[in-house]
Amino acid sequence: MDIKFTVLGCSAGIVVCGLVCAAYRLGLFYQLFHKTETKSPRHGGESVAEVLRAHGVKYVFTLVGGHISPILVACEKVGIRIVDTRHEATAVFAADAVARLSGTVGVAAVTAGPGLTNTVTAVKNAQMAESPLLLIGGAAGTLLQGRGALQDIDQMSLFKPLCKFCASIRTIREIVPTVRKALAIAQSGTPGPVFIEFPIDTLYPFHLVSKEFGVKNPPKGLMGKIVTWYLNNHLMNLFAGAWETRDVSPLPVNIPQATDDQVQRCIELVSRAKKPVILLGSQATLPPTPVNDVRKALEDLGIPCFLGGMSRGMLGKDSPIHIRQNRRDALKEADVVVLAGTVCDFRLSYGRVLNRRSKVIAVNRDKTQLLKNSDMFWKPTIAIQGDAGSFLVRLSKGLKGHRCPEEWPQSLKVGDVTKENTNRAKADEKTEHHLNPLKVLHCVDELMSEDSIIVADGGDFVGSAAYIMRPRGPMRWLDPGAFGTLGVGGGFALGAKLCRPESEVWIVYGDGSLGYSVAEFDTFTRHKTPVIAVVGNDACWSQISREQVPILGSNVACGLAFTDYHTVADGYGGKGYLIRREDEDRLSDIIGQAQRETKEGKATLLNVLIGKTNFREGSISV
Repeated sequence: MDIKFTVLGCSAGIVVCGLVCAAYRLGLFYQLFHKTETKSPRHGGESVAEVLRAHGVKYVFTLVGGHISPILVACEKVGIRIVDTRHEATAVFAADAVARLSGTVGVAAVTAGPGLTNTVTAVKNAQMAESPLLLIGGAAGTLLQGRGALQDIDQMSLFKPLCKFCASIRTIREIVPTVRKALAIAQSGTPGPVFIEFPIDTLYPFHLVSKEFGVKNPPKGLMGKIVTWYLNNHLMNLFAGAWETRDVSPLPVNIPQATDDQVQRCIELVSRAKKPVILLGSQATLPPTPVNDVRKALEDLGIPCFLGGMSRGMLGKDSPIHIRQNRRDALKEADVVVLAGTVCDFRLSYGRVLNRRSKVIAVNRDKTQLLKNSDMFWKPTIAIQGDAGSFLVRLSKGLKGHRCPEEWPQSLKVGDVTKENTNRAKADEKTEHHLNPLKVLHCVDELMSEDSIIVADGGDFVGSAAYIMRPRGPMRWLDPGAFGTLGVGGGFALGAKLCRPESEVWIVYGDGSLGYSVAEFDTFTRHKTPVIAVVGNDACWSQISREQVPILGSNVACGLAFTDYHTVADGYGGKGYLIRREDEDRLSDIIGQAQRETKEGKATLLNVLIGKTNFREGSISV
């Protein structure tokens, strides 16, 4: 008998626990203490807008869709500018640029299904470029997911590998805490993208959602009553406590820092160095350390620097410690190398360019990136999981009064000047057809204003630009980053011009990459964001063709045409210029005219017909 009672007691306990869990999942307990305001005209989009405004978000980039309309309308009402683009990827690229230039989280909102799948490449690019980004996506209603609703797919599975944090909103009361959490995570540790999915019924007002939940012809009998009750309860729980006052202020952001002991060890190592070198990566530009503080620290140290990614321009146009050429040779001689946010991936030949006798100080917020390939080709002497910018400032303070021996950066600068003179001489050579692309780039570099921001989007032509064009200051160069994505130009330039409306924004396009975002000239016109695009038009995917033809003997799929891209810009409300060999003597005048058009509010496109050059044959030495 005791055993029977024990079994019955356990069974009853399991049933009770099951009922309690079910009641909790159905929101019955929450509804006992929190009111559902069925007459309120408010909607979930307002909660999203409140949090974004409290976090200093100024722009939301989008391609409109009914799933997300309440968010866009609410943001506009609270003073957040809605910027609609012609492709969802562009919206994310623009948000990425805002994140990089403003130090805040960039925000993009797109509709469900294909709207979201169109962003995958741009989100992956932001992940690899370590840009803090919030992607907001629409979704099918909470009860319709997985049932064949319009544009309903498993969006969470798509974005979990790409984002630091993913969430699907299930009730309106979750919106504020979830968005706050996502924004903090995007900026903490190693910055990156986060994703929040908003089912359509979490964004519209009660009276509209209730119409969708209503059962017109409920089944008769007990099952009909159960279904009707379930739907009504789901609706009431969806809106329960929706409009209660909640804290919308930013949560703390966690940024890893080097320890005092680690910094002291680095101070001792650098103080003994005769030929130190700093390799600066994009992480050195991240908040909380202002880029001008990092620049001053580098100048005080006097150590020769190679700059990559967003750190290009950190030392201005003509710094004596900024070395642009012969990096491999410098690393062979260096006795101490500081990898400040730089990763030993393909850009450093996986670490093989580092001299095994060199002492290596590696600083990176991400542990995986910090030690990338360290078990194969290189080994850090000191590895620090921390913020690169603040580390450099602390290193400089600890070495106050000590400078790198001046003959070392001077010797590297001599090599720099020699190689750049050789490259400049190549710019004066005549190509067989059309204009020498190197001459075009030198001319643009000389004429662009001191406050210019350069956006790089392409392969062959842009590869030359990276060695010729000189950003005038910190945060004035934007390129895709490690993913090498084509198509960033339109979005990056849009975000840059909004962040820095007083600056000239130049997009350096290959004719291949231009095809991805030329339609954004319509966006530039509508949103009054005049930029200047210079297109190296050689009617070819030259970076691929250059190797494909000699190795495989075919130019298949590499050929393009000398398309009239300038007329496309005209059609979208901009101003286009065709520049041919016969215009060579007028090149400076045409560029100047384009600059004047841009100042008057019109986006311009310079369609420059260029001849073939060959990196491997020495058209430009890299």
